[in-house]
Amino acid sequence: MTKLAIGLIALTVPLAAAAQVESYNIDPIHTIPYWETDHLGYATLRGHFSKTTGKFTIDRAAKTGTLEITIQTASLNTGDTERGGRARTRDDHLRSPDFFNVAEFPTLSYRSTGVKFKGDDPEVVEGNMTLLGVTKPVSLRILRWKCGPDPRTAGKRYQCGGNATGTFKRSDFGMKFGLPTAIGDEVTLWTSFYGFRT
Repeated sequence: MTKLAIGLIALTVPLAAAAQVESYNIDPIHTIPYWETDHLGYATLRGHFSKTTGKFTIDRAAKTGTLEITIQTASLNTGDTERGGRARTRDDHLRSPDFFNVAEFPTLSYRSTGVKFKGDDPEVVEGNMTLLGVTKPVSLRILRWKCGPDPRTAGKRYQCGGNATGTFKRSDFGMKFGLPTAIGDEVTLWTSFYGFRT
């Protein structure tokens, strides 16, 4: 019986460890990536993407996690959607080969390579962003993180969410239109996010 008990314990330890990993699906309604950059040296131009999907995992005991995000580049919006007498809107221009080239590259993606924790919560996500067919490292800092039962479903769903931000140079990805003076090279990303546990 002693050998049997030891054998059962040996089998259950890996299962207990695996149970620490929680998986979440990104809620596209509440996950909205924003970006901003300098415009003509006068003001900051901002826009956002309205179609985002993804997933993440977290293991608080092991202090590890993963993140995968896919953004539909054609869903960008800067608020300039009416042509008037112009040949195209700003959003039309941003979707063109000068910038996001959405016809050839319909998605922008991010895949984590590691997660750094502060206490029990994730603080920094290291990963690679793929834009215009180019993949470069980009770090995301978690500004806010909270987990708990979703009050909208009387606790039937469990969720984690918060805010994250990072910066990159668009020229590193081959997006060079308007450089060096008309449109800034450094782009700041900021996103709110929610994920529901699967």
